[in-house]
Amino acid sequence: MPISGRKVPPRAIEKEQATVASTISGREVELPAMWNRMFEPRVLTDYTPDGFAKLAELSGAESLEWCYGCGKCIPVCPVDLVGEYGPRKLHRKVQTGLDLLSDPDLWMCTTCGNCLRVCPKEVDMIQIMPAAREAALSEGNVPGELQDVFEKTFRYGNALGENPRRRAQWTRDAGVPVRILSKEPGPVDVLFYVEDYWSYHPRGQEAARAFARVAHALGIDWAILGPEEKTLGDSQRLAGEKGLFDALVEDVTATLAKYEFARIATPDPHGFNALVKEYPKRGHTFEALHYTQLLAPLVDKITWAKELPYKVTFHDPCYLGRHNGEYDAPRTLINAIPGIELREMGRCKQNGYCCGGGGGGMWLDGFTRDHTSERLSERRVREAAETGADTLVVCCPYEVSRFEDAAKSTGNGHLKVRDIIELIDEAMDHAG
Repeated sequence: MPISGRKVPPRAIEKEQATVASTISGREVELPAMWNRMFEPRVLTDYTPDGFAKLAELSGAESLEWCYGCGKCIPVCPVDLVGEYGPRKLHRKVQTGLDLLSDPDLWMCTTCGNCLRVCPKEVDMIQIMPAAREAALSEGNVPGELQDVFEKTFRYGNALGENPRRRAQWTRDAGVPVRILSKEPGPVDVLFYVEDYWSYHPRGQEAARAFARVAHALGIDWAILGPEEKTLGDSQRLAGEKGLFDALVEDVTATLAKYEFARIATPDPHGFNALVKEYPKRGHTFEALHYTQLLAPLVDKITWAKELPYKVTFHDPCYLGRHNGEYDAPRTLINAIPGIELREMGRCKQNGYCCGGGGGGMWLDGFTRDHTSERLSERRVREAAETGADTLVVCCPYEVSRFEDAAKSTGNGHLKVRDIIELIDEAMDHAG
């Protein structure tokens, strides 16, 4: 772990001298200290395989033992760039006695998936971490910040602990009618699943209103659930609360069964991932789209009212890009906006950097502060600023608030953070 924000190299304990006799000539050779430590018993003889055995008992966590130490995961791990992390390092720690279920390292992974992309042995942190975290929860080992989110989700159906009756309050200032199915039942083409941060967070609500105006202008037949909506729960699942996730699946699908719709669209890549990958495992299959996938085919129908003279760079959400392979739809929308100049960051698309919000990380900034030199969002903002862009563009509800805070804390307050839909709305000049 880094100390005071700096990585500390390992300290070798060496003998002052060593004399080795050749088995062939019998001649004795003195070796300097830098060499003689290789003749000491290996550290591994002091430990047992109990750590791996404990993980092997958990369905999904077995693959950590498959690591053979190639180290390809380390340079692509976003946490290692600000700390000491990566599957290879976790493997080594467990190999030398670490109980992962009771160690802070368990909560550092954001399940971004970049390590799995390059791993020749398919060590799968997206499976390992939820399984190990679920076991840790059963032993009472969970950071307080995360426990608070679990309790709010269980009680209110959202991670922010907001009153469900306020789910649709953002629609009042949208400037266009927004259909709520409980009030206006009937078939609809697109059920728009707003999710927590666009429903309740002030900056998320701005993006939600922008989407409403754009969807209305394009003539999309869409509606929301309003107070009946609960979070789809994928981040809670990845943070180890599988039981809570299963309960949410039951509640969500029971609500969806009440209405007739053709497709579900959502602004949340984590919710999108749940609908595409996790809900079908439990017998619930939908045609699911991220909002950029909904709008990208309609881009030629957009009537632009003005040019936006912005130099922008785009942050790929891990759960839209790397996890689900969608890199084109957001860029199709960005490049269609008149006047926009897109400048890609070095880490983009398949090798995109993580904002730090995945896998429960959205609610663990206080916890991770003691184990990293800076937040992942701060590192990413620095990379965005290096492109010379004046605007960091995103399409995940987690990222606007994370990056706006990071821009301030890193001295890059000049860098604006905007959702793609906000730029589209501005270029269509609905405010004017």
